Amino acid sequence: MKIRKAIILGAGFGKRMRPITKKIPKPLIKIKGVTLLENSIKFLCFLNIKHIVVNAHYLHKEITNFLKQKKFNCKVDVIIEKNKILNTGGGILNASRIFKKEPFFVLNPDTIWTRAYKNEFRKLEEIYLKNKKSTMLLVPKKKSFDKSFKGDFNLSSKNQLLRQRNNRFIFTGAQIINRSIFKKKKIKPFSINKVWDDLIKNKELLGTVSRQKFFHVNSYKIYKKINKKIID
Repeated sequence: MKIRKAIILGAGFGKRMRPITKKIPKPLIKIKGVTLLENSIKFLCFLNIKHIVVNAHYLHKEITNFLKQKKFNCKVDVIIEKNKILNTGGGILNASRIFKKEPFFVLNPDTIWTRAYKNEFRKLEEIYLKNKKSTMLLVPKKKSFDKSFKGDFNLSSKNQLLRQRNNRFIFTGAQIINRSIFKKKKIKPFSINKVWDDLIKNKELLGTVSRQKFFHVNSYKIYKKINKKIID
């Protein structure tokens, strides 16, 4: 991979995962004995990402202590949102300061990332570098293990993202962006959805489609089902 930086989103409260998340942050929930956070970090290291930043807020000390005990093949830093949670947009803007003008991956650790995603991430990077526009990895709803997802986006013939009444694709939780998309936004709580809507309006948000079965730890109910299923 030519892009060597990444952010893993780890600040959320994980309310849909209660009662588990009353004592541990969601990124430290285990699937088949491996935490969601470790799974994401190892996948990014496998892609030859050199520097990962994890943002943290809720039970952030547990995340910090966990990472201190682990050794990875890439540099992993933690950015703590101490006073208040910054939401997805503010969290990415804050955590990406260290990357300056460089593009970077953003990963949601709730998705079970496996090495089978390697080609999808290569395609994601290829589209971004060719067009110099923010690019998302999507998946058809029919490939989702969790059938409760209603869909987030559609794709135009030019691979531009659209938001319509009946959306066929789900956002997997992987994207490539750089800080220029935030323009004059300040580091405060806001959703990345607001940025996406502006990009879509200007036809500046692109997508590529994954062929992998989509396993996403969206709720305690789904967590229990996924944990019983063998994922190759």
